[in-house]
Amino acid sequence: MEIIVYEMHLMEKMITPIDETIGIETYATSGDGTAGILKSQIDDFVVEEISNREEGESGKYLILEVEKRNWDTYKLIRDLSRILKVSRNRFGWAGTKDKRAITRQKISIWDMEEEEINRIRLTDVSLRVLGRSNKKISLGDLYANKFRITVRKIPHTIDETSNRIEKIEKELVEVEGAPNFFGVQRFGEIRPITHLVGRAIIEGDFEQAVMIYLAKVYAGESEENQEARKCLAETHDFNRCIKLYPKKLNHELAMLHHLAKNPTDYLGALAKLSENLQRMFVHAYQSYLFNLTLSRRIKQQIPLNMATPGDIVCFKNAVGLPDTRRIQKVTDQNIEGMNNLIKRGRAFITAPLFGYETHLATGIPGEIEQQVIEEQSIKLKDFNVRDATKYASKGLRREVLIHANRTYNVTLDELNSDYCKLIVDFTLQKGSYATTLLREYMKN
Repeated sequence: MEIIVYEMHLMEKMITPIDETIGIETYATSGDGTAGILKSQIDDFVVEEISNREEGESGKYLILEVEKRNWDTYKLIRDLSRILKVSRNRFGWAGTKDKRAITRQKISIWDMEEEEINRIRLTDVSLRVLGRSNKKISLGDLYANKFRITVRKIPHTIDETSNRIEKIEKELVEVEGAPNFFGVQRFGEIRPITHLVGRAIIEGDFEQAVMIYLAKVYAGESEENQEARKCLAETHDFNRCIKLYPKKLNHELAMLHHLAKNPTDYLGALAKLSENLQRMFVHAYQSYLFNLTLSRRIKQQIPLNMATPGDIVCFKNAVGLPDTRRIQKVTDQNIEGMNNLIKRGRAFITAPLFGYETHLATGIPGEIEQQVIEEQSIKLKDFNVRDATKYASKGLRREVLIHANRTYNVTLDELNSDYCKLIVDFTLQKGSYATTLLREYMKN
């Protein structure tokens, strides 16, 4: 069976500062981008979860469909918890969604009656009762997300924009997908610091972790936020700075109040954050390392759609998605069979989300993985966090390609005269980011 080898093209000269911050060092396509603006309107970004759950009429969990507009998932859960007067731990959901968007997803609430939902009145939030279940909603219930995204203010004619997209599409078809980078949402769109906190945690420097979260300044924030953070960075005076932090920075204020009473209890300050947010720190650092590893693979022109000796692949699960719990190393003896499975969509090349039990590749892929670890001056055992085992992570593998069936349409932008807009419809496997596909089109 013929395997098409796709030679990656390097586009390093166009990498943005935010890409570099989160470990993305290259593109997979060489075609000129469309440019344009994402999320200029909230309605321009629509995402809906796809799951295989079927709800019944009985069970200890009430299951709801939530449609929200311009809402952060964590803030929504916090507000629902407050209105219903129940702990946040009673809520379950499969994944966080973009704030500046229209999103539809399921949530579960333990020990909640349908009538209680009628008390909820939140602007731009619609709740619909789907039924009941004895199983809470969790990450395993999500297997894909369906997107409709509009890119506005494209500074080219309709024909030129279409030509650029067609060239990029051809390249993406040849590689059979797009690089499965973690998008900026994983790290913080305004303050991409989550991975930096995670690195400090695995190094056992909890003071540094807290100070990054509280005091690291980024220009995208309001002047009021920046001044408060600068004051704390310079003075470490928790009592004084409590008065400067805006009330909307409720996470930071909870940590500051704890530190004002317990000035050296940095682990306790981190514990003031939700469990989900605490887990995100080390996960974000793993995501950063994954982005670096995948970037280096592309830059060394190692295909993403064809295994090389030493690679580790995972296999398709019951719904056709990558099951990273079932992995196998590619050898000289089995490489032909593995590439046959990859071509048929039954196996997928992976890169590591490093952890203390991570299986590293060998050969050239393994050299890249080892190089990333050495450059960061870390060891895998560091992920078994000493003195704070709840942050420990065993690690796992993640597929290197996004597999997305997509359609697109280019028309005039009715909100911006003399510009075009691009509407893209596609579905992505869970855990993949729409923005990482769109950056191949836009390149700005």
